[in-house]
Amino acid sequence: MRLMLLFACLVLAPLVSSAAERPNVLLICVDDLRPELNCFGKSYIRSPNIDALAARGRIFERHYVQAPTCGASRFAMLTGRYGPSDNGALFKRAAQIAKNADSVSASMPAWFRQNGYTTVSVGKVSHHPGGRGGSNWDQEDKLEMPHSWDRHLLPAGPWQHPRGAMHGLAHGEIRHDPSKMDLIQSSEGDDSIYPDGLITDEALRQLDRLSGDDGEQPFFLAVGIIRPHLPFGAPAKYMQPYRDLTLPPISHPEKPSGKTTWHRSGEFMRYNRWGKDPNHDAEFATAVRKHYAACVTYADAQVGKLLERLNQLGQQDNTIIVLWGDHGWHLGEHGIWGKHALFEESLRSPLVICHPGLPNPGVATRSIVESVDIFPTLCSLSGLPQPDFVDGVSLTPILQSADAAGHPAVSYAKAQTLRTDTHRLILHRDGYVELYDHRGEDGETTNIAEKHPELVEAMLQQLRQRVKG
Repeated sequence: MRLMLLFACLVLAPLVSSAAERPNVLLICVDDLRPELNCFGKSYIRSPNIDALAARGRIFERHYVQAPTCGASRFAMLTGRYGPSDNGALFKRAAQIAKNADSVSASMPAWFRQNGYTTVSVGKVSHHPGGRGGSNWDQEDKLEMPHSWDRHLLPAGPWQHPRGAMHGLAHGEIRHDPSKMDLIQSSEGDDSIYPDGLITDEALRQLDRLSGDDGEQPFFLAVGIIRPHLPFGAPAKYMQPYRDLTLPPISHPEKPSGKTTWHRSGEFMRYNRWGKDPNHDAEFATAVRKHYAACVTYADAQVGKLLERLNQLGQQDNTIIVLWGDHGWHLGEHGIWGKHALFEESLRSPLVICHPGLPNPGVATRSIVESVDIFPTLCSLSGLPQPDFVDGVSLTPILQSADAAGHPAVSYAKAQTLRTDTHRLILHRDGYVELYDHRGEDGETTNIAEKHPELVEAMLQQLRQRVKG
């Protein structure tokens, strides 16, 4: 299937042929964003700006990330390659570059930079907002992605430094001891009272600059929005639509029996929860879900500002726009409040691709795709040479026709998983296997591996072919 997709990409003519005609790229990364959007079928969510983008683009309803954690997922998307499963993945790559740069393949922004693009990142694009290491994530000599960006920026404002902004609450509150920082918050004020307001303002300045003084070259601008990452804080105006709203029930909220990748939601539970546990307190669970929704609407507002400025600058019709969620997030499903598991809720995230001349805009596809596919797809759409070192394939055929075939998706954490059209298989390090049938109502609640040994073996072979180690 993957070879068929690759062949289709080779026979399709590129969108453009010369550097002068190459489109710009706007990549919008949203942290911890599950498909909790109106355009993905969640009608109770207010996401008008992403909905408008989706109406002009292709909605990938079954996009899966490579890892249910920020650093490893962003490694895969930004390199087009499967890689380590931990948050230090990109820093490990940087260390390899320092030892022997020729041994490490180019990242996606580096590839665009090598091919005549001005590359800029603002906010959380790699794992650390601003793309640097050190105790406060701001050391110039500790780059997370060497040779990738002409400018990589994080306006910290009252949060003092990128580490402070990453988990910042209103008016410059920085996380020191998570147990003393509120899990949920809704403060009065404009968008700039939380870090994403400053990130978006800087991104707008960069759009102006890239379209003005820097406009001789096409640009690759990546903007990383932090919310709805924990803690769930957003301006009160974004909470207002949800205050009196009745939410749909949580699907399969029980802790699973048997061996799974279930965990105790440690990232979530270490914040100040006023002694409450959403697994045993329905009212608190609803409050958490509503604050998550408010953060989604706040993030959507930032997307709207970017799209509006792009249009004002006359760049909309010459820009490929990608909106990508770095992984999913459990809101009580399987008794989990967080990511880090290999269930559907951790691994499925939104992907929308919009480009000039897209046939049948607004039509969603049910074809399965992966984050590693984004790199070769943007090369196809931009007329750049195709990288021969990536694990992904171009999604151009699906952009041409929403009914075109996808391919099984691989993900990994403390185990490995393969998601096909109908099933999910999870292989644990000790050889234990989970198998779930997505054609029925049970979803990922009933392990049927023992009943289907032939299917298990066939899927294990597929998984081994795709991921080594």
